Amino acid sequence: MERITVTFEGEGAATGELTWGQQQVFQAMREMNSSMSMGGVVPVHDGRTVADFVEELRFFMTRYPSMRTLLRFTPDGRTTQETFASGEAYLEVHTAEDSAASTVTAPAVSSSSSSLVPVASVALPAAAESLAAEVFAAWKSRPFDYATEWPIRMAVVRSGPGGPVTHVLVEVTHIATDVTGLATMIRELSQRDALGPRPVPGPLDIAAQQRCATRQTDNAMRHWEAQLRTINPQRFPVGYRDPAAPRFRQVVWASRALHAASERLAARLAIDTAPVLLAAYAVAFTRVVGGAPFATQVIVGNRFRPGLAEVVSPLSQNGLVVLDPRAITAAEAVLRARQASMSASKYAYYDPQARQALLERVAKDRGEPIDLQVFYNERRLALRPPTTSADDETIRALRRETSLIRETELPYFNEKLMVNIDDVPDTIQITTEVDTAYLTVPRLHRLLAEMESFAVEAALNPQAPAIL
Repeated sequence: MERITVTFEGEGAATGELTWGQQQVFQAMREMNSSMSMGGVVPVHDGRTVADFVEELRFFMTRYPSMRTLLRFTPDGRTTQETFASGEAYLEVHTAEDSAASTVTAPAVSSSSSSLVPVASVALPAAAESLAAEVFAAWKSRPFDYATEWPIRMAVVRSGPGGPVTHVLVEVTHIATDVTGLATMIRELSQRDALGPRPVPGPLDIAAQQRCATRQTDNAMRHWEAQLRTINPQRFPVGYRDPAAPRFRQVVWASRALHAASERLAARLAIDTAPVLLAAYAVAFTRVVGGAPFATQVIVGNRFRPGLAEVVSPLSQNGLVVLDPRAITAAEAVLRARQASMSASKYAYYDPQARQALLERVAKDRGEPIDLQVFYNERRLALRPPTTSADDETIRALRRETSLIRETELPYFNEKLMVNIDDVPDTIQITTEVDTAYLTVPRLHRLLAEMESFAVEAALNPQAPAIL
């Protein structure tokens, strides 16, 4: 393996505290002992050379202050960060044995796209494919050194000594950005020749703005407190039970019926499908677990706020949705889910330390901690108005196609239940992580099935009771 030095210069050198989003994600990273990194391996077939990828890495380091920022750990236990005006990064170059006779078909990219967007297929040497996967797996198994290692790793694999580049590998730690920020990097990379010299806000710029946003935090904490004092302290009334091994599981499940039903119901209510799925989760959880009113934390991207749409830094924070689906119709449950989601988004931008103090105070007043370890994450990037309206027979028939895609062990999970709505076309794919000490896998399967049942029932008859 060869390492090529990539020098860079940029603006915004300074030191300061972490942003609110960084504080939240770094806490999760510590709990999971993981960099929660993003990126991947993408084949290259457009003739780009090692020198081209050197310039791509230089672009990332120069343009985005978060890519040239390191963490600092003070003796009193605080975490701060330092952004540098210049420095050196490294592009790794790995050489595979030249094996032109042995090829594999892999996703590829067009010459007009960025390095990380697969759009086609191309035959590539199997040795290079294997080496790229091996290098990336080694990266994923090794957390970043946040105090000494830049938060982006980049490498290329070439076929044979001096041969063509076959793959590019990129990994970015979550403390530096989130998925939307990474998408901004990819898009701007393909547009870099047309980009002007406008300064790009870095994490220290955001942190400085947040120091002045005390009113935002105060308003958010009033909303949170009102919700926290109305919900049951425990999300799982049955409590802890000795789990079967392995304790932590990931289950991926897909339903075209849920997709078609949510589109039809959303069209009837003149909304998008996000509230339908959130209502389905609330109803299913209430049917399977109980403990109404339903309460879940939701991941709010916060990019709808002024000036934050294209920032390359983690901005997501937790909002709180509280919804009681009892004694109302399915349509009312969806509309209430929509309102609860809007309120959660409005009040999901706050100083995490203020929220922690609030949780401790409410727990003391109520005599027990408030369990907030149930999560919901709408990961679809572009929610559009419904485009289809399947009839009753079609929706019912689609239920036969519902499938469990995979079930795997998780080495560690720091919550009790996480339901993620994946960005997959023409279906609803749900990736769940679960602590089986609180919700067994069979009950999780039932919860997913009840989400589908609610949506189908509601699509056929929106005035049916949400809880039968």
